Amino acid sequence: RRGAMAKSTQLIDNEVFRAYATYTAIVLLKMMLMSLVTAYFRITRKAFVNPEDTESFGKGESGKKFLRTDPDVERARRVHLNDLENIVPFVGIGLLYALSGPDLSSALLHFRIFTGSRILHTFAYLIPLPQPGRGLSWAVGYSVTFSMAYKVLKTAWLL
Repeated sequence: RRGAMAKSTQLIDNEVFRAYATYTAIVLLKMMLMSLVTAYFRITRKAFVNPEDTESFGKGESGKKFLRTDPDVERARRVHLNDLENIVPFVGIGLLYALSGPDLSSALLHFRIFTGSRILHTFAYLIPLPQPGRGLSWAVGYSVTFSMAYKVLKTAWLL
């Protein structure tokens, strides 16, 4: 039934919940991948923040030259931090939204736009693409999360 809250025993049969689970897994895996991208840049640019990480490149003073920042490492870290700021709220609000009984087509639109915007944001940040590409991709994803939050509040509190 449209508009009815999903029962926990029926979640696996709920198409909206399955869509939520699919797109949430995609963005969470993308966020996890950013850890590997950051590690790749740290290793290839030999730019570390912890002294113990430099020991394979030299002991003592010779290893200290690798305790430094690198623009590529910092760019990858900022993508990862931005993911944490945006994907974590999507996971929570998206779950509440999925359980609030939205139409499948509306839910898919929300989930797909958010996922696409986060992937585009990552490429726009890492390549980097000229602005306003990165800013727009961030704003679209952020707007989707707000839209879902509004719909949850509207359903729960009859706003």
